[in-house]
Amino acid sequence: MAIPHPTSRTLPALVLGLGVGGFIDGIVLHQLLGWHHMLSGWYPPDTPENLHRNMLGDGLFHLLCLVFVVTGVALLNRAAPLPARTLWGGLAGGWGVFNLVEGFVDHVVLGVHHVRHGPDELAWDLGFLALGAVLALGGLGLTRSAHR
Repeated sequence: MAIPHPTSRTLPALVLGLGVGGFIDGIVLHQLLGWHHMLSGWYPPDTPENLHRNMLGDGLFHLLCLVFVVTGVALLNRAAPLPARTLWGGLAGGWGVFNLVEGFVDHVVLGVHHVRHGPDELAWDLGFLALGAVLALGGLGLTRSAHR
């Protein structure tokens, strides 16, 4: 089973999924649950200066997510209407790719932050990566089923 190349039919949904996945991460993990901030692995938010750095990092992160969402919407606007499975599969796949890339680079390689800091942070990071893999593979499967 070969992985299809993201064509102009799936690319808009994938890009939109990257942004939506980032927004869900930032809103839920950063803001609602308060488990981490974008730079909390480097600057623990225990002083006003470090909290400011983290808030700035979160803001820049959300700005990047907004760029992905706006780009995805612009690409969708230029494309023929997508079948629902292609749209939802692309959104899930983009969210999964976001989790895999952001999770590996920020959590594992750079240590910028972890999903949840503390004694079980590796387990939380691996769970985040596993969720990304499930979303990416599920999205790929849904998109492939739309093209059959």
